[in-house]
Amino acid sequence: MQTLSDFDREFGTDEQCRAFLAKMRWRDGVRCPRCKASEKVYALAARPYHWVCKSGAETVDKQTGEVMVCHKRNGYRFSVTSKTIFEDTKIALNLWFKVGYLMLTSKKGISALQIHRVIFGEKSTHDYHTSWFICMRWRAAMAGDMYQPLSGVVEADETYIGGKDRNRHAAQKSARQRELGIGGHRYGKIGVIGAIERKGNVVARVIGSQDAPTLSAFVRKVVDKKVSLVVTDENKDYNYVDRNLPHESVKHSAGEYVRGEVHTNSIESFWSLLKRGVVGTYHNVSAKYLPFYLNEFSFRFNNRNNEAMFADLITTCSQ
Repeated sequence: MQTLSDFDREFGTDEQCRAFLAKMRWRDGVRCPRCKASEKVYALAARPYHWVCKSGAETVDKQTGEVMVCHKRNGYRFSVTSKTIFEDTKIALNLWFKVGYLMLTSKKGISALQIHRVIFGEKSTHDYHTSWFICMRWRAAMAGDMYQPLSGVVEADETYIGGKDRNRHAAQKSARQRELGIGGHRYGKIGVIGAIERKGNVVARVIGSQDAPTLSAFVRKVVDKKVSLVVTDENKDYNYVDRNLPHESVKHSAGEYVRGEVHTNSIESFWSLLKRGVVGTYHNVSAKYLPFYLNEFSFRFNNRNNEAMFADLITTCSQ
């Protein structure tokens, strides 16, 4: 990726950012974000980066079920930010871009508080929640980085995100646990499952249950049916992975970590990166927002060798 000074020269003004956003959104010409039509879409001369669609097409809102029409007479007016994460905000577009750039160039992530200090300053009229809002919008957009089914040698593993039970305040432990003095390394933590293609992409998801149907269903969903090998640890729940998939496990409990090409070192390296980011950068991540942080770490990892990573991020920002 380019340096920060190069980035500022290319995206220092709102005009530059709007031009780049339009280019990334509509590589083959402007399309109506409502009906997806390109015919009868006219630029508004008095308002740069604004258009009107008079296609007459009908579309149905996926959330409300409402039928919307781009009328042939009055038309549907839209701008370059319509139906994107930037819509209906008063925050300058170049600030949005810089926050996204900082998030991509920070290997272990960057907190909203640190972004607030760097970009807005302590005495800015923007409060911390503005920075947090921008960061979360970007993390939501990173879910648009759709993955192809993983192939070759694929490793699958689950982990747990959260602090140690012994460090929790007594009020956060159940009365039964305080009575028995028990906790367990998984108590109060959030289960996450992931799969990684050797020297390729990673897919990670929060899971509500760690049972066999959940783990095996995830593996079947993200792995190509022509995969050469699926590697897991000795967790017996992975035994329910599709019988047609070649499957080997490494026995950590017996002190075995590598057996030829059978190991889970790649996915464990990703878990290590994720946990260092959570502990060292964010300090605490709730179950509600953890999926967004998984989006961020996965997107950044999957595009680690992509020189056009920021441009590709811009293409995912449409709703």
